[in-house]
Amino acid sequence: MKVITYYLEMNSPEELIKKTDARGLTIVEAKINEFKFNRFLYQLIGEQWKWVDKLSLSDEEWKAYVENPNLRTWVAYYEGAIAGYFELNANNSGDSEIAYFGLAPNFIGKGLGGYLLSNAISNAWEIPTTKRVWVHTCSLDHGSALANYKARGLKLYKEEIE
Repeated sequence: MKVITYYLEMNSPEELIKKTDARGLTIVEAKINEFKFNRFLYQLIGEQWKWVDKLSLSDEEWKAYVENPNLRTWVAYYEGAIAGYFELNANNSGDSEIAYFGLAPNFIGKGLGGYLLSNAISNAWEIPTTKRVWVHTCSLDHGSALANYKARGLKLYKEEIE
């Protein structure tokens, strides 16, 4: 099966096209590192999209990943339930990657993704070193993912076919 990976970027905070209707979503930064929580979020959100790159990591590897000072995690809640999350990984060269982003299965198709992505991009631009926000997605992702990224102002800069 052919998989296409899409790379998108934003080079200025003015390019963000925000979706401002929260639709009851509350987004909170997880300010205390807890690798088991990040692993849970990764599995909850990523299972349906075949996120497998981190499934084989040991506890020590997860702990090192989550305790990286450049990694920050936000969780979206809807009426107390986890509706989605995103992780931002900012490096010293000015690149802030939306490393993981998605909604939990019960919250897909409810109009929450645009608001969550707007928050991810806004939070990336609030990191003082950010000069560029970028993300990659692929053809295995939700059918609306690429359109959501583009609708928020991210521009496609590269495609790879595997």
